[in-house]
Amino acid sequence: MRTLPPKTRTPGKRTRRDTQRLTMTDVAAAAGVSASTVSLFLRRPDAVSPELAARVRTVIDELGYVPNLVAGSLAAARSRTIGVILPSIVNSFYAETYNTLQSTFQAAHYQTLLGVSEFDPEREQDLIGAFLAWSPTAMVVTGFHHTDKARAMLRASRVPVVEMWDMPSHEGEAVDMSVGFSHFEVGRRQTGHLYDEGHRKVAYIGAAVHQDLRVRQRTDGYEDEVRRRGLHEPIAFTAPDTASTMVGCWLIDEVLSVHPDIDGVVCSNDNLALGVLFEAKRRGIRVPEELAVIGFGDLTFSNSCLPPLTTVRPPQRDIGRLTASQILLRLDGGTVKSLQHHLECELVVRESTGMAAVP
Repeated sequence: MRTLPPKTRTPGKRTRRDTQRLTMTDVAAAAGVSASTVSLFLRRPDAVSPELAARVRTVIDELGYVPNLVAGSLAAARSRTIGVILPSIVNSFYAETYNTLQSTFQAAHYQTLLGVSEFDPEREQDLIGAFLAWSPTAMVVTGFHHTDKARAMLRASRVPVVEMWDMPSHEGEAVDMSVGFSHFEVGRRQTGHLYDEGHRKVAYIGAAVHQDLRVRQRTDGYEDEVRRRGLHEPIAFTAPDTASTMVGCWLIDEVLSVHPDIDGVVCSNDNLALGVLFEAKRRGIRVPEELAVIGFGDLTFSNSCLPPLTTVRPPQRDIGRLTASQILLRLDGGTVKSLQHHLECELVVRESTGMAAVP
């Protein structure tokens, strides 16, 4: 895989969850200090001796303890809010999932608290800590790429947690529940479709690949399918820039300058694919006759651009519905039969890869 510099810049399986929250007393016992020392450390760290402060801080980090900011008699109660952390609200498929979550929770008289991490694990960690401090009744996060501290906080919260939009890669990776699909299989399916349509030299372009590990997984799926077919070596050009039409134009220009004989391109995002269509039009390259194009996302323009774009449609609404139903079932005292849910994406075939390419 060739990564280009930016154009302008650059535990074990769980079957149930205890609903009792960690307290200062738990932290104090683990650190071998009094609860009043922990309380003082949380309010005025400089008022505690360096030795005790270090012990308390270590235990807090290891246990994932988050102070409860709900005061007085409400401190032992849960709010009727559910924290949701998305990597972005620019991508409309995340927005569709959030809208579904919000409407489903609202119908059950819960409110959502939204945070955006911008694909930054440290920012996500800060958001998780801030949300948990207000005693949400459940948490929804995106994917499995968390800091160790964020993972510890989620586990220690003892509230229902769903990691969505991805699948755990091994037993025990999920904090609690998960709802998602295989991005690796998406990359394989995109690539396999172009080969099945008769194309013989297929490239890949991707953006934000170092920030969004799901893009990296789709790239891996492309490379795996290329090697499985054995027609050529993988041709993958990626950039750290956010996926956009302009970046798509730039990336396909770079690919064609090195591999002018490609006859297909897999795009990590429909925005990139739209850029490919624009650049192909500018160069006089006929789509799909000379260059087939496939994207991911099925964004609002994908069916109306020229030619209409073949893409893979993620189950964004299904992810929202199933995530919400799993949490609500747990909150109602029910038993979740399956902690991990694997959903399928839909291949939507349109004219950019040959379907209905009429003379």
